Amino acid sequence: MRIGIVCPYSWDVPGGVQFHIRDLAEYFIRLGHEVSVLAPADDDTPLPPYVVSAGRAVPVPYNGSVARLNFGFLSAARVRRWLHDGAFDVVHIHEPTSPSLGLLTCWAAQGPIVATFHTSNPRSRAMIAAYAILQAALEKISARIAVSEYARRTLVEHLGGDAVVIPNGVDVDFFAEAEPKSEWQGDTIGFIGRIDEPRKGLPVLMKALPEIFAARPQTRLLVAGRGDEEAAVEDLPKELRSRVEFLGMISDEDKARFLRSVDLYIAPNTGGESFGIILVEAMSAGAPVLASDLDAFVQVLDQGQAGEVFANEDAHALAEAAVRLLADPARRAELRERGSTHVRRFDWSTVGADILSVYETVTTGTAAVATDERSGLRARFGLARD
Repeated sequence: MRIGIVCPYSWDVPGGVQFHIRDLAEYFIRLGHEVSVLAPADDDTPLPPYVVSAGRAVPVPYNGSVARLNFGFLSAARVRRWLHDGAFDVVHIHEPTSPSLGLLTCWAAQGPIVATFHTSNPRSRAMIAAYAILQAALEKISARIAVSEYARRTLVEHLGGDAVVIPNGVDVDFFAEAEPKSEWQGDTIGFIGRIDEPRKGLPVLMKALPEIFAARPQTRLLVAGRGDEEAAVEDLPKELRSRVEFLGMISDEDKARFLRSVDLYIAPNTGGESFGIILVEAMSAGAPVLASDLDAFVQVLDQGQAGEVFANEDAHALAEAAVRLLADPARRAELRERGSTHVRRFDWSTVGADILSVYETVTTGTAAVATDERSGLRARFGLARD
């Protein structure tokens, strides 16, 4: 099958949607399919052979964050050229409502279109206001996927229609088989995310640290991600700052080793999350998880059975739970076991097969419609069958 996948966000700025698209493309390539990904990218960005650049992206505030998107006449021309050259059996657009390549592709593409909705935003005024513009494009979509029940709810409430829920995928064994790193082990808690994006929750964790460190004098916090490190600790007492280690951006291999090494992974995100791929990665690596009680996180953690939660934005509740878990190795071992079992449902062997089934359904349906139309034309004009 010839598969075209559209990434709305800049390939050179890592994020959950980009990682999902990358892993999905590579999963299908391993199965023998021909895959091309169209994505915004700066001119000097090294790209995998299956990624086609749609040109440089610009930063745009979107869903409580800053997304790097690509839109305009030049982008539209590149979309049309990519569609023409690809001659795809199916086009898979991610975030078709964002002002980026997905919407442009919806307008330009012919044939089967699958769309995945990642956003969870129950109060999206922009989506409501843009409904009339989006509707014509959305009517061309053959099948809709939502990465969670909360992303599905956003779609239904703002745009109508419905979607099948297929979660984001993870290569579980990649994380499960990673080698721990000795310098990241030993009474460590971990955080991965953009440091200066408030909704990732690092300020909440920083506010909880004095209480955690007071109860656990040997505990360290390891932080992986880009951002202003000095600003991140400016409200932390100076005598505690040495117990926070910033690792900067880390590779996929080091992320797996990081999650295999820490005693507790903390996800203090405050909102705007439709899924929680980092929780799945942490469980895959066997890290006990403590997360804010966002609806999407609670669902990923099997209603709290595969990880513990605390009241969102409550630093004291975070600290209490972290101290209790760090002092209870038996409970952490229980969470590791439950998480490692639960996370198998998110492995690409399951998720990729479900997405491929959607592709096969829409392409089979399109072929059936085309056959019916040809049969109708033959009957109308008295033509013989092939």
